[in-house]
Amino acid sequence: MMKCVLYICVGCTVTGCSVSKFLEDDELLLKSAKVQYPQEPKQLKEYNLAAYIQQTPNRKWFGMNIPLGVYAMGGADSTRWITRVLRKIGQAPVKYDEEKALSSAANMARVLANSGYLQADVDIKKQEKKQRLKLLYDVKPGERYYVKSISRHVEDPALDSVLAETDKEESVLSENMPLDINLLNAERNRIATKLRSIGYYKFTKEDIKFRIDTIRGSKQTDLTMNVGLHLENGRSDFEPHRKYYIGNITYLPESDGRYHFRKNFYSSNTLIKSAEAYNDNHTKQTYSNFQRLPGVAFTSIMFDEREGSDTLDVKMLVSHTRPYSIGADVEATNTAGDLGAAISATISHKNVFRGSETASLKVRQAYEAITGLEGYDGHHYLEFSAEAKLTFPSFLLPFVKKDWAVRHNSTSEISLQYNLQNRPEFHRRVLTGAWRYRWLSNRRRVAHRFDLLEVNYVYMPWMSATFKETYLDSLGKSNAILRYNYENLLITKMGYTYTYNSLGAAQQTFGKTAHTFRISIETSGNVLRLATGIARGKQNRAGQYTFCGIAYAQYVKFDFDYAKSFRLDRNNSLAWHVGFGIAYPYGNSSILPFEKRYFAGGANSVRGWSVRALGPGGYHSPDKRINFINQSGDIKLIVSMEVRSHLFWKLHGALFVDAGNVWTIRDYRDQPNGQFRFDKFWEQIAASYGLGIRMDLSFFILRFDMGMKAINPAESGRDHFPIYHPKLSRDFAFHFAVGMPF
Repeated sequence: MMKCVLYICVGCTVTGCSVSKFLEDDELLLKSAKVQYPQEPKQLKEYNLAAYIQQTPNRKWFGMNIPLGVYAMGGADSTRWITRVLRKIGQAPVKYDEEKALSSAANMARVLANSGYLQADVDIKKQEKKQRLKLLYDVKPGERYYVKSISRHVEDPALDSVLAETDKEESVLSENMPLDINLLNAERNRIATKLRSIGYYKFTKEDIKFRIDTIRGSKQTDLTMNVGLHLENGRSDFEPHRKYYIGNITYLPESDGRYHFRKNFYSSNTLIKSAEAYNDNHTKQTYSNFQRLPGVAFTSIMFDEREGSDTLDVKMLVSHTRPYSIGADVEATNTAGDLGAAISATISHKNVFRGSETASLKVRQAYEAITGLEGYDGHHYLEFSAEAKLTFPSFLLPFVKKDWAVRHNSTSEISLQYNLQNRPEFHRRVLTGAWRYRWLSNRRRVAHRFDLLEVNYVYMPWMSATFKETYLDSLGKSNAILRYNYENLLITKMGYTYTYNSLGAAQQTFGKTAHTFRISIETSGNVLRLATGIARGKQNRAGQYTFCGIAYAQYVKFDFDYAKSFRLDRNNSLAWHVGFGIAYPYGNSSILPFEKRYFAGGANSVRGWSVRALGPGGYHSPDKRINFINQSGDIKLIVSMEVRSHLFWKLHGALFVDAGNVWTIRDYRDQPNGQFRFDKFWEQIAASYGLGIRMDLSFFILRFDMGMKAINPAESGRDHFPIYHPKLSRDFAFHFAVGMPF
């Protein structure tokens, strides 16, 4: 597979070298366009002048001129359908445009001039060869100008005293600083923001102007900041800036004459307060508070100035969205080759208690045809689940202030879920109840989640005689992991998750420089262990303490994930990811519950293996079939890297390399060679490589990844390195998923 892809790429690249038939005699193909900086000063590179190049060469796929080659393969006859198709997929030759080059150089010089290099110049250098042109923008910045002295002239005495109090501590300007227009604009914005937050409702940055006086024969300048008086629209007289205060606050009814929210809902989300000085930050935060709520469609805040006074009356309109919504999803499933389908439906109400609380009910029905089973009455897997969830747009905690909860976009969530699974081998029921909190901080870049309590009760009401005799009564006597995961179990979890995303609330995107960081920790069973220990609770035959006759799990689990992506050029980016996790059973448990164990392989792991088909360590399944119980572990380490490239239309491509595995903490006899050991774990790291195709549909991303095994820790000898001896039927795995892998 990979050889075929390589041949196609090489063929397109070679074809791309033959584009002269698309060029006139006086036309040149733009081969490259780069910016050349002088050796000093190095800080010029911070301005990223390459971003101002208006004409760039033909885009590349993974560093190769494949789009140009695809276009050239179509030939010059545009009447042929294959030519039209290839031209849509590929890219026409980029012909050099002199006007765009001159404009690019002028823009670069303007950027440098605004940064203090008043005599900056950018020369265009050309290297022509066989109708190919390499363009070089040679930057000549000249000497930089600096600010020798700073003075301030404020025509309004009241403002002069206000600015005098804050300038020394908060001003971004200082003597001997570079003469940077960007810093001057930042100072204008800072002062305007400051004044509008202490009552100066009509003050704008346009009221501030700078005068720059150069000193003859020197690179020093004198800087004067002028803050003028206020000029009202339609008036010819200037007047001092007026400080305004909030008067009456009125909430307007909606178009139907009704209020669709309760009274305290409006005031609790409004930071604007009567009798306080006008604060622009409070206005913006009030908009943000209402916009985050699912029950609100839009918000309008209007300020009316009382004639001849310094009072602003506020009128607010908060419009509700349609409360009820219904959704349905249909999905296809593939579990280790067993095909199935599922359908789900969700109904929600976004204003159930007239405070933008959301109540939802989701039901899901799934069916799967199971193959390879012998000695059972049926060969069908049926699953039904129902989840009821209630979300409050605030913290349901008595000691948390309402204002803090509103500012941090906090929510409280209570949920109850029931899951029914009927297999030919056994029936399984899972009842889950949870109470959790979520909130944001650091300009919405940091997300917090605190699971105050999550209770999972796993109940096994029935097992077939065949399954019990074949597995539990025979293998279960020696395989503690197998036996443990088919017993009734209680899991009481508490946990916290911290997530940082440099793009804030933005979703995963292609090509943007970003990094994400996630760390989480959870524990289970500690409170019950303490209570049963004090009360001298009963123990079962395995020596486990029980609660209401049910053994409970006790463990601690830690997870860490870091991902970063950055642009290589306008069309290509590089992304990499590291994931680590460790879970340790103790006290009332010697084995982790199956739902809390780690697995490797699949669309978001080492993609040369199908889901749950890798590990632990060098474990090799005796019958060479996937064993979901045994192929899991207590430690996970995954490292991935992708080169991502925009192909055409909404399609993106990726070349990836994955490495990692899972291991067990203890040495279980039914998972030989699966225990983590510092002296040999590096020999058990699996590796894979592959090719991915992604379709960006804006609201979600469809992903198709094709992986090949490179290093297989479960094999030895020749089969340990399938990268040298690839076999498609043995080493290939195909993955379909929604969203990016990291």
